[in-house]
Amino acid sequence: MTRRSAFVIFAPLVFVLSGTFQYVGAGVAVGLFDRMPVVSVAWSRIAIAAVVLMILLRPWRRHWTRRTWWRAVAFGTVLAGMNIAFYLALEHLPLGTAVAVEFIGPVAVGALTGRGWRERAAIALAAVGVVLIVGVALDAGGRDAAIGLFWILLAAAGWAGYIMLGRKVATPAPGEPSGLESLSVSMAAGAVVFAPIGVLGMVSGDVAPIADLHLILLLVVVAVFSSVLPYGIDQIVLRHAPTARFSVLLSVFPATALLVGAVMLAEIPTLIEGIGLVAVSAAIALASRRERVSVETVVPPE
Repeated sequence: MTRRSAFVIFAPLVFVLSGTFQYVGAGVAVGLFDRMPVVSVAWSRIAIAAVVLMILLRPWRRHWTRRTWWRAVAFGTVLAGMNIAFYLALEHLPLGTAVAVEFIGPVAVGALTGRGWRERAAIALAAVGVVLIVGVALDAGGRDAAIGLFWILLAAAGWAGYIMLGRKVATPAPGEPSGLESLSVSMAAGAVVFAPIGVLGMVSGDVAPIADLHLILLLVVVAVFSSVLPYGIDQIVLRHAPTARFSVLLSVFPATALLVGAVMLAEIPTLIEGIGLVAVSAAIALASRRERVSVETVVPPE
C-alpha cells in the first residue's frame, strides 16, 4: 500500500478527528465562560495559538514584503474577529446550533462563486436548514437566543471574508512565506489588534488568569485543540488525499459539533434541529468546490 493510498483510506477518520479536536476545544472554552469574560477566552486562544505556531514554524526566517505583511494582518484581523464573535455566540447558543448556522458563510461563498445547479441547490438547502434551526432556537431561548444568532451570523460573515482572504494567503508566490507561516503571523497580528479588549477583560475580574495555573492550562488546551492540532492534521491530509473528497468530508463537521455538544455540554438537539443540521450538511457537500483547496479555507476556524 502506498503512502497516498493509505491517506485516501484513512482521510475520513483523520478529518473527523480534526473536527473533534476543534469542537472539544470549543467545549472546554464554554466551560471557562463563568471564570473569565468570553472575549478574553477567545483572545487567549488566539494569542496562545499564535505563540505556539510562531515557535514551531519560525516565520521570521522568511523574507516578508510590505504586501505579504499587510495581507497577513488583514487575514489575522478577520480571523480573530470571527473567533471572538463565535465564542460570544456560544454564550447564548448550543455548540451544534452555532456551528450549523455559521456554515452559512462558506456555503454562501460557494454558491456566489459557483455557476452550476449544485451551488443553487446548496444555498436553498442551507436556507431551509438554518430556518429550521433558528426557529427552534428562538422558540426555546427567546431574546437570549436572538443575541446568539446575531453573533453567529456575524461570525458567518467573518468566515466568508476569511475564505476569500485565505485563498490569497494560501497561494503564495515563489519565495513568499508558506500558508501556515503566514497563518502564524496572521494569528499574532489578530492577537495584537484585539489585545485591548482581550487583556482588559482579563484584568477586570477579581482574580487575574495569570494567577490561576489551572485556568492557564485550560486556555492552552483550548488553543492547541482548536487551532494548532486541527491545522497541523489537515495540512498533512491535504498533501496526500484527493481533494475532491473534502466536499463530502467537510459536511460531517456540524454533526461532529452536535455530538461533542451533547457529550460535553449536555446539549441535546430536537428532531427539527436534527433535520436542519442534515440540510446544512448536505448544503456543505454541494457547495464545496471540487478543486485543490488549502488548509486555511477548509478547516472550520472556530
